[in-house]
Amino acid sequence: MTVPIALAARRRPHVDARLAGVLLVLASACGYGSGSLFAKPVYADGVDWLTLLFWRFLIAAVISWAWLLLVPGNRASLRFLTRRRLAVLVALGIFFVSNSGTYYAALETVPASLAALIVYLYPALVAVLALRFGRRLEGRRAWLALGISTSGVALAVGGIPQVGAPPLLGLALTVASPIAYAVWIVMAARLGGERPVRRPVERGGTPAADVDAPEAPMPPADSAATPERARATDSAPAAAVLTTTTAATYLLGMLLTGHSISPAAIPGDAWFGLIGIAVVSTALALQAFYAGARRVGAARASLISTVEPIYTIVLASILFHESLAPIQLLGGALIISGVLLAESGQGGEPARSEDRSPEALPEPA
Repeated sequence: MTVPIALAARRRPHVDARLAGVLLVLASACGYGSGSLFAKPVYADGVDWLTLLFWRFLIAAVISWAWLLLVPGNRASLRFLTRRRLAVLVALGIFFVSNSGTYYAALETVPASLAALIVYLYPALVAVLALRFGRRLEGRRAWLALGISTSGVALAVGGIPQVGAPPLLGLALTVASPIAYAVWIVMAARLGGERPVRRPVERGGTPAADVDAPEAPMPPADSAATPERARATDSAPAAAVLTTTTAATYLLGMLLTGHSISPAAIPGDAWFGLIGIAVVSTALALQAFYAGARRVGAARASLISTVEPIYTIVLASILFHESLAPIQLLGGALIISGVLLAESGQGGEPARSEDRSPEALPEPA
């Protein structure tokens, strides 16, 4: 009896860490899913999407830098932030404007529940883009996932009633957001060092298969074989640089379009939503995702994150009395099915998130 007890005691920390990781990723998904819920009342108070996003990322950047500089371990990781990695993070922060801008501009006219469904087209788009630019899925899984998810989007959009339908521009921006995000993720992975890996050639020069092989898993980050890489991929500097760059890009947009950057220009009632989206849906959600992915792996974390549109739809129906037609709910089920198909196609046990560059981890809108 002592052997099973010893084994159970030995496995307990691993199970606890896995459970903590799942809960952190769930919290992150709910945080990101709350973004549109915070945004709607802010828009109702007269704040437009550009102003909202400027303050969102400015506040999130301040929190991220505080988290980086006040925690000794995080502060020490700055020494391993190379010039190349800094340039990569700056480039990603600038390009991220294309994703967050289209999504939150669309939310001015598109229901939060519908936008949440359409945006989740991005995992299938990533799977298809990876066929050419990254580590691709085997067989026809990527195209099948894209076909299922696209059919779901068609049903979700086609089921919109003609009375009170959002404008075409809003729908176009909603569809553009997952496309921009998919490109951002693939670009992040490429800049982070991901490359297609071919299967070895068998004897006689015949390829083993005409598909990309999954990369061999790297050693755990706490292994003596990877100390430098583990330090180089710390999430705290990445979050601080990404949010700061995105905030600076929106600041430039504010100045070029004549928007006021004075806090006095924000209605008092709008500050609750602005602070909520900056703290809950950006700074905390980002760190929770990193911490959770470190415990369960980035691939599994992406699967767990599929609760986000469901969370948004349920709360949007409660808070804003939004409702989706049965055909739109069917479309949503197809979109999520496509996501699960695409994400479950990553063979083998996912590598721990410490084994990946921070740029390769997603930063949802």
